[in-house]
Amino acid sequence: MSRSQTNHPLCKPGEHTLSRRQLLGTGAAGAISWGGLGGLINPLVADDMATREKQVLFIWIDGGMSQLESWDPKPNTQFGGPFRSIPTSIPGIHVSELMPKTSQIMHKLAVDRGVSTFDNSHSAGVPRINRGDPKDRGVIYPYFGSAVANLMGPGNSGLPPYVWVKPGSGGFKYQDAGFLGPKYGALAIGEGEPPPNILLPNNIDAQQNMERNALRTFANKQYSESRDTIFSDAQNFVFDTAQALMQRQTLFDEPDPKDVQRYGDTPLGRDMLIGRKMLEAGVRFVKVNSYGWDTHGDNFNAHASLMPRFDQAFTAVVEDLDERGLLDHVLVIAMSEFGRTPRINGHIGRDHWPEAWSIAMSGTGIKRGAIIGNTNDEGTWVTSEPHDIGHFFHTWFNALGIDSEHTEYINDGQPLPIANDDCSPIRELLS
Repeated sequence: MSRSQTNHPLCKPGEHTLSRRQLLGTGAAGAISWGGLGGLINPLVADDMATREKQVLFIWIDGGMSQLESWDPKPNTQFGGPFRSIPTSIPGIHVSELMPKTSQIMHKLAVDRGVSTFDNSHSAGVPRINRGDPKDRGVIYPYFGSAVANLMGPGNSGLPPYVWVKPGSGGFKYQDAGFLGPKYGALAIGEGEPPPNILLPNNIDAQQNMERNALRTFANKQYSESRDTIFSDAQNFVFDTAQALMQRQTLFDEPDPKDVQRYGDTPLGRDMLIGRKMLEAGVRFVKVNSYGWDTHGDNFNAHASLMPRFDQAFTAVVEDLDERGLLDHVLVIAMSEFGRTPRINGHIGRDHWPEAWSIAMSGTGIKRGAIIGNTNDEGTWVTSEPHDIGHFFHTWFNALGIDSEHTEYINDGQPLPIANDDCSPIRELLS
């Protein structure tokens, strides 16, 4: 399946490789170790940072984080709940007391408190939000990670362009790619474990492996000459990126105990740490999942447990990316499929509420310290201009340097907009 864009603002990956070598020299570039930069950036590394391609860290809070216990607290109101609000590093801006660490880095973030979407079920909301709510054009649109992998390419690392770090099982998730084809699916890293069978068997050496891959390539070429190449292209792509992963086994080494302490010894903390390492290695799009946020019952105790884990891991990764010089090149997004109801139900829980919730961002292309959007005193409705998910897709694409209003997919000759053409970028969020 072919795909092209019109008015595309981005260079080809090979052009970035050439300019990097011209600027730094092959030896200097090869000497840089992304995992060991820390906060020390010498001039050569600074130059390399300036030429790095843009990336995405997409933090998915599955089930629905309560905006009232996080970004948009309403203490001492009918639906506000038991938690106080606390001041942040931005004068006049408060967040929930469950986010003490995040409150200290608010000047590095942008938050839109005026999110208003439509679907209040997981089955409809999750795919709609992840696809940006495109108009129905008879095709299944890609998730954001697959869209970025397609529009921006895999980059120079050779690693899979879309990696999903999550609890539970791993494997290749082609469904995310929609009409783009399975090549642009997600490689899921489950429980921090490398993909199965990534190591060569003991009875096969490197030379034999090279010969086997040469035979595979020849067979695929023969097969593709008289057939649709969509699946053989995807298979070749997966094999090639698997080869790159085989050379990067250190990505799956046990983390430094100090890093674990900083990020939190929790599933989200450990997965966020792996996500940071993937970004350092050059993965284009990294998605990190946190589960268990569907708090229909006992919402307040649940958030009292969940929010500190998010607070710690989220703050650690933003600060780490900033200290390592990566935040200028990585778009960070933290969100759910919807918020939670202001009204408290009979099980002391909050139900699904897409009508008024919040999304947080940071990094490349984002105006830091921009806290926009408002809800009424009880948090029930958006009182500012509401923003649907289509507006955010336009905003995020533009933050990555993609002109979302003029760039198109071409699907079997059919031009398709990359974002909902009834929406537009949220300029207040863009730097």
